[in-house]
Amino acid sequence: MDSTDRMPLDRVTPDLLARHDRPGPRYTSYPTAVEFDDRFTAGHYEKRLAQANERGSDPLSLYVHIPFCERRCSFCGCNVIISRRREPVRKYLDYLFKEIDLLASALPDRRTLLQYHWGGGTPTYLDIAQMKALMSRITDHFDIAPQAEVAIEIDPEVTTVEQLEAAREIGFNRLSIGVQDFTPRVLEAVRRAQSVEQTRLLLDTARDLGFGSVNIDLIYGLPHQNPTNFAVTLDKVIEMRPQRVAVYSFAYVPWIKRNQKELPVDYLPDRETKFALFALAIRAFLGAGYVQIGMDHFALPDDELGQASSRRKLHRNFMGYTVHRASDMIGLGVSSIGSLFDAFAQNVKKAPQYYRAIDEGRFPIERGYVLNEDDRIRRHVITELMCNFRVNARQVSELFKIDFHNYFGPEIDELRAPGGQAEQGFVSVAQDGVEVLPLGRLFVRNICMVFDAYLKKKNGDDRIFSRTV
Repeated sequence: MDSTDRMPLDRVTPDLLARHDRPGPRYTSYPTAVEFDDRFTAGHYEKRLAQANERGSDPLSLYVHIPFCERRCSFCGCNVIISRRREPVRKYLDYLFKEIDLLASALPDRRTLLQYHWGGGTPTYLDIAQMKALMSRITDHFDIAPQAEVAIEIDPEVTTVEQLEAAREIGFNRLSIGVQDFTPRVLEAVRRAQSVEQTRLLLDTARDLGFGSVNIDLIYGLPHQNPTNFAVTLDKVIEMRPQRVAVYSFAYVPWIKRNQKELPVDYLPDRETKFALFALAIRAFLGAGYVQIGMDHFALPDDELGQASSRRKLHRNFMGYTVHRASDMIGLGVSSIGSLFDAFAQNVKKAPQYYRAIDEGRFPIERGYVLNEDDRIRRHVITELMCNFRVNARQVSELFKIDFHNYFGPEIDELRAPGGQAEQGFVSVAQDGVEVLPLGRLFVRNICMVFDAYLKKKNGDDRIFSRTV
């Protein structure tokens, strides 16, 4: 999508928003994490690692979770450990190193990384010596492919130029800057305080250091945001010209994340205003020459994400949109999630349990899920819809030895029903498959929900997922 003319924002009415604003997954995985359970144990994980090791020449994706922050932002939905003291991180790293060693021993024949990411929390909570020590521990065991994405998330309020220089020195080539917004009143409400100047300094420094791609994260739907002040934030980001921008919908789930109860709820944008913020972002970035990637990302046309999107070769995993598709992804650290050999595995979320498992010489797995054949088929369909806005019926039929139209007969009937998503202009359904139309890209989560076999079993439970608008 390279023009604002192709995105029919004026067709989105309050009635259309109301009809489709319902709780639904973001589909970073399928089945989603709510289906994970504790029947999947460390023993099951070890068997999956052994199977993954047999794919010796295949590269891996690796995610490392650094959970520490000095304070908790009131909008945050991540699993974090709040500490102003630095002693806890030393203990955490000691155990993280042991988990890395455990992983390496389970993968003696598979040591190449194609995608490697530090997330948080705040990875730059680590000092420079700790950053170097952690990278060294990884590279002692694993080889980073020359073309690998090696990314780190940073908070511009607490990250120094020296840390950025160290990150580049030890091999990071991609940077994700968590901005969220630049409006002082909004930042105060969500406990943030970074300035435009801090952010610009880090972005310019990253360019000078040779980072291949810099991403800025924004969030719409925060307290006190309105089209006037959000437009100012968008202008400032566009002026900085990052290669990529993520514009995330705020997931308001205070029944899951208690810190969100501290937000001034009376100042959260209503449904129509929240959509107006996203529409403003779409117009701003497309008008500035970016292309839209998936449901909430934008990239410059010469960025590899933009190129992959135009070729419909985009992929997605727990680390976000990517052009590098590894068959298996491993998570390290508390609460991290991995995906390998058609199974999901999640580590324990509490540090004491994490330390206990490592002391016992076992992987700190808390829960997981083993996909069945139907899960694998639906995962492929939902991923294609989320990433490339199209499902090729022949490809799915050949890949999974099914007849696409027979297998998904009920779903196709639902899409084509009177008043359904085809009639509303969200999708086109034909013999060659399902295509998400420009209007439907604004509601792609809702389209994917038609193919989700587990949602139909939830019996309307609203307290699971954030709302889709």
